[in-house]
Amino acid sequence: MAIPLVYNVRSVRQRWTAALVAVLGIAGTVGVFVAMLAMARGFRATLVASGSPDNAIVLRSGASTEMYSALDLQQVRIIESAPGVARGPAGPLASPEVVVVAAFPLAATGTDANVQVRGVSPRVLEVRRSVRLVEGRFFRPGVAELVVGANASRTYAGFEVGQTVGFGGGTWTVVGKFDAGGSAFDSELWCDANVLNQTYQRPQNIFQSMTVRLDSVESHACFRDALSTDPRLRVQAEPEVAYYDKQSQLLTSMITILGTLVSVIMAVGAVFGALNTMYSAVAERAREIATMRALGFSEASVVASFVAESVLIALAGGVLGCVAVLPLNGFTTGTLNWQTFSHLAFAFRITPDIMAMGIAFAVVMGLLGGVLPAVRAARLPVATALREL
Repeated sequence: MAIPLVYNVRSVRQRWTAALVAVLGIAGTVGVFVAMLAMARGFRATLVASGSPDNAIVLRSGASTEMYSALDLQQVRIIESAPGVARGPAGPLASPEVVVVAAFPLAATGTDANVQVRGVSPRVLEVRRSVRLVEGRFFRPGVAELVVGANASRTYAGFEVGQTVGFGGGTWTVVGKFDAGGSAFDSELWCDANVLNQTYQRPQNIFQSMTVRLDSVESHACFRDALSTDPRLRVQAEPEVAYYDKQSQLLTSMITILGTLVSVIMAVGAVFGALNTMYSAVAERAREIATMRALGFSEASVVASFVAESVLIALAGGVLGCVAVLPLNGFTTGTLNWQTFSHLAFAFRITPDIMAMGIAFAVVMGLLGGVLPAVRAARLPVATALREL
């Protein structure tokens, strides 16, 4: 015979002050856990969103990022003519690119942060179709002009359309602003690749990566195989989405591990709070428990009842913790991307599966905090407790 759940609900209401302490402890733990997962998810989503399913990125063989890659003009021409590369009216849809990191002041604090400046081809908007101009115009080839990402224009000072900025020994004019749909490109500055090389006194016609738009997603294998079997090339090609996914793994893993460790440490305190609450409940309800046992309720029913009460308190804390961090969803922050050593803006992403993980974490804390007091309640000597009535 099972003890009705309404008995536990009334018990929690009667001892609400002690239960509230446990609820708040669990809510804080779940809130931190969910926030850290949302941060990791947001960082990864920002980088992965930089890739398009039908785009491929080409780097020098063995290079893990664009920063360690180099391609010359002859290789660029061979890649442009490879099978699977889409073509537009003006030729192959490909963008040979270079990247540098420059320091600019943050609008909020005035302190410098590293910003990735990407030299691109004039055809880049045809290659990366998710990027669109929202203000001004695109830069002119051969001219020291910039277009800035939406996050970059908000995050750094001095990047309004029409303003001039100095870096790399040159003076650049901001002529437009683009929206990259919340991807990593929104934190970048774009300009003509040849002008960027010239400004930084790099060899002309040397690029660090090449992004090409393919005829279809199915063309990836054909394109990759054509490049890997060409004796004139020593390059590696992979889907753009896969490349940016790998770029996100290091920091995403670190955030997740750090968040889990902090949450586990906090969870120990929350579990002790639940233990204290449930042990107090057992001590206060010794006569009730003895009466239920005398009425025929088994030890298993008593254990299940107290565990259910502990889980009920934990669920309340889990829900409260999830609701408390919901305002963080979509909140934009920034961090250093260790792969490029540049500042990257990204938004917290609180998704249903993350909230479900937070609730599950709360349930685990409730179980850990309820089992021992429940066993103690079931083992109370019935006769002794009844004599005190």
